[in-house]
Amino acid sequence: MRIVITGGHHSSALPVIEELKKIMPEVQLYWFGHKYSLKGDKNPTFEYHEITKLGIPFYDIKAGKFYKTFNLLRLAKIPYGFFQSLYFLIKLQPQLIVSFGGYLAVPVVLAGKILGIPSVTHEQTVVVGYANKVISKFASKILISWPQSQKYFDPSKTILTGIPVRKDIFEVRSNAFKLNPDLPTVYITAGKTGSVTVNEAIQQALEFLLGKVNIIHQCGDHSEFRHFDVLTSAYERIKNNVPGIFHLRKFVYGDEIGEAFKKSDFILGRAGAHVISELIAWEKPCILVPIPWVSHNEQNKNAEMLRDAGLGIIVSEKNIKEELPGAVEKMSKEYNRYTLNDENLRKLIRMDSAVLIAHEIHDLLKNEQK
Repeated sequence: MRIVITGGHHSSALPVIEELKKIMPEVQLYWFGHKYSLKGDKNPTFEYHEITKLGIPFYDIKAGKFYKTFNLLRLAKIPYGFFQSLYFLIKLQPQLIVSFGGYLAVPVVLAGKILGIPSVTHEQTVVVGYANKVISKFASKILISWPQSQKYFDPSKTILTGIPVRKDIFEVRSNAFKLNPDLPTVYITAGKTGSVTVNEAIQQALEFLLGKVNIIHQCGDHSEFRHFDVLTSAYERIKNNVPGIFHLRKFVYGDEIGEAFKKSDFILGRAGAHVISELIAWEKPCILVPIPWVSHNEQNKNAEMLRDAGLGIIVSEKNIKEELPGAVEKMSKEYNRYTLNDENLRKLIRMDSAVLIAHEIHDLLKNEQK
């Protein structure tokens, strides 16, 4: 049994992969994804590291997108990604494609449809993007994370499963982060690739911030900006003058993520679907910096949802360098005041989501074989 998994949200895929292996020990999995995330980057993505670490073959797809894209070279990647996907699917001959959304998954699902390969798609967001609207037309099953997404899809093939939350965030398996116990701790994460904007704001304010808090920071690994090296040097210059301890990581892997969540008093990050779900699951106070240009203003809506539920505050990307120091100082003094006050929101985070998705995949495969 062969399954191709694709899409832009590998954090959703990882718990599902774990469950698939439990109920289908014989399954052969293949990953179609981005080996490099940003233009000019020569270092592999967090996605590539985590998927290949599991021993899953990784196929790098050069997909393009229409949304807010006026670059002819990027537009040219749209047919290229389709023919790449077609070639790899013919070569692998999988029985199913499982999509976790995003523009990269579109050519894979379309190529699969032409070849007669059924697909399942999982939608992580409340407001559905263009890519999943297209994918949903061809998918045999549509699995959604939030009940508000139901209105966008064909109800006859849509199932509410919730969004898979990594078990790793609740399991402390390391003791890597030694901290000043007299200061609160913030865990900074800006998605699986890090954020140039967030990293530069942290670098500019590092000495001030470490006067107020300890920091655990996932900065990504872009080969051009080299923020890990830049931030390491910045800390070396000031570490004897500040009480806060700075722990810098390119990526915080599963063996350390539980400790990072456990030891942090609040979290500073973007407002994508996964970090939002993990913040709700942990009920962690947060400072959110939404990406302003994502499809349908999704991250701003996510951030507003948590702010309105009493869990955090919002800092605009446009004004991050001016607003971030004050926001961190405020949160360091008041994080105990930020508590989740929306019981309905709490109930939407299902800890059995990955199990439900894996069984839906398994059931579809059984029906296709009849």
